[in-house]
Amino acid sequence: MKLIKIKRKTRLEKRFTPKMGKLHTNVTYIQKRLFNIIPIETVHKYRETYYGEIKACEDCVLSK
Repeated sequence: MKLIKIKRKTRLEKRFTPKMGKLHTNVTYIQKRLFNIIPIETVHKYRETYYGEIKACEDCVLSK
Protein backbone atom coordinates (compact mmCIF):
# COMPACT_ATOMS: atom_id res chain seq x y z
CA MET A 1 0.00 0.00 0.00
CA LYS A 2 1.35 3.38 -1.00
CA LEU A 3 1.37 6.16 1.58
CA ILE A 4 1.39 9.13 -0.83
CA LYS A 5 -0.65 9.28 -4.04
CA ILE A 6 -1.17 11.94 -6.70
CA LYS A 7 -4.78 12.82 -7.52
CA ARG A 8 -6.39 15.19 -10.03
CA LYS A 9 -9.66 16.92 -9.26
CA THR A 10 -11.63 19.24 -11.55
CA ARG A 11 -14.05 21.89 -10.29
CA LEU A 12 -16.12 24.61 -11.89
CA GLU A 13 -14.95 27.96 -10.49
CA LYS A 14 -15.66 31.63 -10.96
CA ARG A 15 -12.59 33.58 -12.10
CA PHE A 16 -11.97 37.20 -13.03
CA THR A 17 -9.54 38.52 -15.62
CA PRO A 18 -9.13 42.22 -16.44
CA LYS A 19 -9.52 41.67 -20.21
CA MET A 20 -12.47 39.25 -20.18
CA GLY A 21 -14.29 40.06 -16.94
CA LYS A 22 -16.16 37.28 -15.09
CA LEU A 23 -15.43 33.78 -16.27
CA HIS A 24 -16.78 30.33 -15.29
CA THR A 25 -14.12 27.73 -16.05
CA ASN A 26 -13.03 24.23 -15.13
CA VAL A 27 -9.96 24.32 -12.88
CA THR A 28 -7.93 21.13 -12.40
CA TYR A 29 -5.98 20.65 -9.16
CA ILE A 30 -3.11 18.17 -8.86
CA GLN A 31 -2.66 17.25 -5.20
CA LYS A 32 -0.45 15.00 -3.13
CA ARG A 33 -2.59 12.95 -0.72
CA LEU A 34 -1.68 10.86 2.31
CA PHE A 35 -3.47 7.47 2.28
CA ASN A 36 -5.54 8.84 -0.65
CA ILE A 37 -7.68 10.78 1.86
CA ILE A 38 -5.83 13.67 3.48
CA PRO A 39 -4.55 16.37 1.06
CA ILE A 40 -0.95 17.35 1.86
CA GLU A 41 -0.23 19.99 -0.78
CA THR A 42 -1.40 21.28 -4.14
CA VAL A 43 1.36 20.66 -6.66
CA HIS A 44 -0.19 22.55 -9.59
CA LYS A 45 -3.48 24.02 -10.72
CA TYR A 46 -4.42 24.89 -14.28
CA ARG A 47 -7.41 25.74 -16.42
CA GLU A 48 -8.37 25.10 -20.02
CA THR A 49 -9.48 28.03 -22.17
CA TYR A 50 -12.34 28.06 -24.66
CA TYR A 51 -9.83 27.45 -27.48
CA GLY A 52 -8.21 24.44 -25.79
CA GLU A 53 -5.09 26.19 -24.46
CA ILE A 54 -3.82 25.20 -21.01
CA LYS A 55 -3.05 28.14 -18.68
CA ALA A 56 -1.79 28.31 -15.12
CA CYS A 57 -4.20 29.90 -12.64
CA GLU A 58 -1.72 32.50 -11.37
CA ASP A 59 -2.66 34.89 -14.20
CA CYS A 60 -6.25 35.36 -13.01
CA VAL A 61 -7.65 36.39 -9.64
CA LEU A 62 -10.49 34.71 -7.77
CA SER A 63 -13.62 36.81 -7.81
CA LYS A 64 -15.69 37.34 -4.67
